[in-house]
Amino acid sequence: MPSFSGNCCARKILARIIGAPLLALALALGLAGCSTIKLAYNNLPELAYWWLDGYFDFESNQTAAVRDELDRLLAWHRRNELPQWIALLQKAQALAPGDTTPAQACELAQALRGRLLAPAEQAEPAAAELALTLTPAQLDHLQRKYAKLNAEYRSDWLDKSREAQQARRYEQWLDRAEDFYGPLDEAQKKAMRQRIAESSFSAALFDAERKRRQGVLLAGLRSLAATRDASPADARKMLHAYVRTVSDPPAGRWREQQQAMWQEGCRNFADLHNMSTPAQRAQAVRRLAGYEADLRALVMQP
Repeated sequence: MPSFSGNCCARKILARIIGAPLLALALALGLAGCSTIKLAYNNLPELAYWWLDGYFDFESNQTAAVRDELDRLLAWHRRNELPQWIALLQKAQALAPGDTTPAQACELAQALRGRLLAPAEQAEPAAAELALTLTPAQLDHLQRKYAKLNAEYRSDWLDKSREAQQARRYEQWLDRAEDFYGPLDEAQKKAMRQRIAESSFSAALFDAERKRRQGVLLAGLRSLAATRDASPADARKMLHAYVRTVSDPPAGRWREQQQAMWQEGCRNFADLHNMSTPAQRAQAVRRLAGYEADLRALVMQP
């Protein structure tokens, strides 16, 4: 559904993962819904490798292990996760022709959230082994990468007026919605602009949370690098805690906003869907059926 779909470029999908350079999340988010989903999915190990290399600048002795793990992880995802994504798409197809409620939207979103966390947990052992091999120079590289991303976020969001931020969010939502439903009418667009204007989203809070996550991960990795007897179990414990603090942040203003945005997203989706025409809902069903067909084909591939 539109609130949960991504851009059609696999590289952009990977780039959306902010502050979480774990092998698994790239694979999970690769299912976001591109028209070239089969090509993107089958090439995810290569794309994910180069994306991760941009964060860590892998050394030659790390490259083979990372590539092997990405291949293994994709094979696991194909066997274990694609059937569950297919089931979710079937459920969405059954719901799409009728009206929906925020509660139904949240139920589906929660199921999707679980599917995104599963690969992260699957990748933990290999990610822990990799974490123990990272050098101080690589961690400095990661810190510089974060600084570059933070500067880009400031330019794209924080240096913009509230009106410009709202316009950008509206265009992003409209792009996803029309990819799903087809062209929207002016009444639907007006409702979307109103929802954006009333949104509790704060670019400054999101920026602070991103930097918090970056600091937590960098501190954890530097601690492992400085501890001579650090074990894979130590590294896995650190990474597991990091992933959990991303998915379930500590109490504070960001957690409050995240929960508010979650409910807001469910309401926005339900409201827009309930404004959609029969033709738009038929288009949504076709889009979902196309995704399902692509995933079924992927399951059958060796």
